[in-house]
Amino acid sequence: MRQNVAMPSALPMIQPDDLAACCSPVIGGVVSDEAAETLARMFKALGDPTRVKLLSLIAAAEQGEACICDMTEPVGLSQPTVSHHMRLLVEAGLATREQRGKWAYYRVAPDALRALASALAPIAC
Repeated sequence: MRQNVAMPSALPMIQPDDLAACCSPVIGGVVSDEAAETLARMFKALGDPTRVKLLSLIAAAEQGEACICDMTEPVGLSQPTVSHHMRLLVEAGLATREQRGKWAYYRVAPDALRALASALAPIAC
């Protein structure tokens, strides 16, 4: 018997300006609950080496995008498993997905990566 499980909704994307007013919010002050949730979701998605490798494959791909069909062999996982990892990266806002026919194509979300970097980088006040 299959249970209905609610899919987690994607958290709103944090813009780099929202994270770094004067100093890095994580290092230089207290982050809001919403920013903490979003940052935690993003860092959690990057807490798996396969997902980090998938992001690097996409970023290194020609034209900055990769088809799910081309990502299974480099990570040595089945297509459903790679799709699962990519779904988590998309939900965290670290990648975008575009369906083209039967294949999904992914791009890295550079603003999200910049937001993560600015959240941790100390900024002179």
